[in-house]
Amino acid sequence: MISQTAEYALRAVIFLAQHPGRTWTADAIGQHTRIPVSYLSKIMQALARRRLVSSQRGLHGGFGLLIDPDRLTMLDVVSAVEPLMRITNCPVHQAGLDRSLCALHRRIDTACQAVEQVFTQATIRSIVDDPHGVHPHCVDPA
Repeated sequence: MISQTAEYALRAVIFLAQHPGRTWTADAIGQHTRIPVSYLSKIMQALARRRLVSSQRGLHGGFGLLIDPDRLTMLDVVSAVEPLMRITNCPVHQAGLDRSLCALHRRIDTACQAVEQVFTQATIRSIVDDPHGVHPHCVDPA
């Protein structure tokens, strides 16, 4: 439903939220989240451009979370790297026909809308503090 880029961005942000006030190199984040560092570096720069994470070069540089995990949503993170696409008109539009959504594309857009709603309601804090107490295997809490 979401791209690998979006999923990697979420894993990286969740890792940073687990370590408030700290900065981490892309290498360290990649190691703990099992994300290839070359790919992760591009993702972290996109998150930094949207001011979700800080980015500091140099010996003591790294990435840190800038937004409070209580306010940062899954949708904020996903939108920073690869926004969810909604369907506003039937992509198989034929000249002279109504541009409203056909039955197929209306249902696809309804599913997209549901994902968008869940991502809007889910904060990063709610994932980090999940009451089930099991950290996902994709994020090593260090």
